[in-house]
Amino acid sequence: MKSGLALLALLVLAALAAPLAGLWLGHDPFLPDLFKRFEPPSAAHPLGTDELGRDLLLRLLHGARVSLTVGLLAALAATGIGTLIGLMAAWRGGLWDAVLMRLADGLLALPALPLLVILAALDPAVVGLPRGEATADILRIAVLLAAFGWVGVARLVRATALSVLARDFVRAARAMGVSEGRVLVRHVLPELAAPIAIATALAVGGAVLAESTLSFLGLGIAPPAPSWGNMLANAQELVFQAPLAALWPGLAILLTVLGCNLVADGVRRR
Repeated sequence: MKSGLALLALLVLAALAAPLAGLWLGHDPFLPDLFKRFEPPSAAHPLGTDELGRDLLLRLLHGARVSLTVGLLAALAATGIGTLIGLMAAWRGGLWDAVLMRLADGLLALPALPLLVILAALDPAVVGLPRGEATADILRIAVLLAAFGWVGVARLVRATALSVLARDFVRAARAMGVSEGRVLVRHVLPELAAPIAIATALAVGGAVLAESTLSFLGLGIAPPAPSWGNMLANAQELVFQAPLAALWPGLAILLTVLGCNLVADGVRRR
């Protein structure tokens, strides 16, 4: 788990340091310079430049800010929604459990990726969001990913909560007259901490992958704002002219998902 946390911490620190790196290198990652197209790695451009002469390192760092933000927002939202629904289904039981779990089963049966592609392709102006604005794109993609990502968390939380609610210490607390709210907060939620932490870590990696897929297809974060997905999309047509342009964002996605999986596996073993 320590290696996963160290890897994710390094990526987060690199993303936070993007503005400082821009000041240090003296380049604007959003400003094209056609006289510096496809420059190889050098002291001025540590990872070289892209097809518009923009510094690849700075765009990679700014892309990390976008991709990691989408992943974290989507994962936290999906985990929060799934925890509430799963806990409600286990606690109330009966009709509540049947309705909520059938809703989860219905969403689970749907082809998530084609639906995400269709919904992401809708004009943002239809729901009152501006086109091509990075903040609006981040929120839009995070909401879409959370809308489909809570199902697994809800099923996991429900199963764990049902097991905890059937244990002797919970029955003893209820027999002593402890309120249901206190039973949930004091006895059930602490037992759910590990499963929720594992689900959140995995959800971050999954959301980063999903955002990269949508951006690669041109349906996610719109240029000129960089994300790892749209950097890959731009690099696919230049794989022979500038192969390193595709290597770095792909490697960043790989390291992020690897770090999330290592953290989840470490929490599970502990």
